[in-house]
Amino acid sequence: MRFQNKYIRYLQSAAIKITFKNSAGKNVKPMLPLNSNLQQLFNIAKKTTKTGIGLMSGTSLDGLDIALCRFTGNGLNTRFELLKFITIPYPEDIKHDVQQIFAKRLADLEKVTLLNAYIGTYHAELILQALNQWGIPPAEVDFIASHGQTIYHAPKRLHHHTNYPNATLQIGDGDHIAVKTGIVTISDFRQKHIAAGGEGAPLALYGDVLLGNKTGENRVLLNIGGIANLTWLPGDGDFSRVLCTDIGPGNTLIDAACRTYFNQAFDEDSSIAFSGTVNKPLLNALLAHPFFAEKAPKTTGPELFNLALVAEAQKASGTENIDPADLVSTLSAFTAASIARFVNENIDINDLKIFASGGGARNPFVVAKLKKLLPGVSIEDSNTLGIDPDAKEAILFALLGNEALSGQPVSIGNNPAVLMGKFSFAV
Repeated sequence: MRFQNKYIRYLQSAAIKITFKNSAGKNVKPMLPLNSNLQQLFNIAKKTTKTGIGLMSGTSLDGLDIALCRFTGNGLNTRFELLKFITIPYPEDIKHDVQQIFAKRLADLEKVTLLNAYIGTYHAELILQALNQWGIPPAEVDFIASHGQTIYHAPKRLHHHTNYPNATLQIGDGDHIAVKTGIVTISDFRQKHIAAGGEGAPLALYGDVLLGNKTGENRVLLNIGGIANLTWLPGDGDFSRVLCTDIGPGNTLIDAACRTYFNQAFDEDSSIAFSGTVNKPLLNALLAHPFFAEKAPKTTGPELFNLALVAEAQKASGTENIDPADLVSTLSAFTAASIARFVNENIDINDLKIFASGGGARNPFVVAKLKKLLPGVSIEDSNTLGIDPDAKEAILFALLGNEALSGQPVSIGNNPAVLMGKFSFAV
């Protein structure tokens, strides 16, 4: 019997059936039974409306953001609703454990290995805790999209090893989350971006375009997390002009100084920054770092922006004995100044609207400085777009999970057109 090269593949019931036609036009008997995991995945993917959880734990190491979202459609037709959101703080012992290996070129490999499994299991426990608090059975959740806990980000421009590519590492294994919660888990999103030629960040680009663009309105979606990043969305709707990039430090230096000098996790209500005075020589030395002259898009992290960098700038500016409150004030001004300078140098500010999210969007000192440095630019938080500024990153990873299930690659500027995420099943 001769088979034509042309074939039809279709899914039906609990089997993948590949249908071949012979020369007489008759079908060959279907075969290849579909295993239960793939059947489950197919059933979820074909849903018009899906319920997913997005997880985000950032470089601030303050805790796990858990966003329960409902998605209808995909791609540019995506509609979403934030059903529930919670941030569950990390206890001090977990913060301490992660800090031992976080953003360090030399780390205990055993500790990395143990925490990869432990963080995955711990995140699963926090998910179940949140669902129980909300009165929602795990069976009602279609998928979990987990960012993981970044421990090292190494773009080529930072590691300078000629024979090695861009790289990044997030721990908190997806299999542990899936098995412990019983929910299909999508994780490790950044690796595909790197494999396709990107730097693995910022991934906010894809969600910002799908949820935040509006024809006729020039927008910047600004996220001030540990690192500040933004997505520029021109009002003409031309995706080839979209720019998404890290800018520099967000909260990471402010938080580090607060921990070191004030035994506080962060500067609540900017009380320390407002009590100090911005030191201009130190601020200028910080802004003179070569990172700010590098062409965008670019990525960075606490591997670069840390207190060692600040110490170098203090030495260069003769400010080694600066008052700690003045240091926090200056670092807060540094965050605002680096953002404002990037916007002024790279984006048309005419009729520009900035929508801010992340912890820095709730930092009164940073926001006030930003508004002063960008007069005439509208600056609001992302609530205006219907996106909780605290939940935004977790929402965006839930959206990436929805795209991994039923989307198509989207071409945006010079970014890789890929679907990201690796699938883990409960059994």
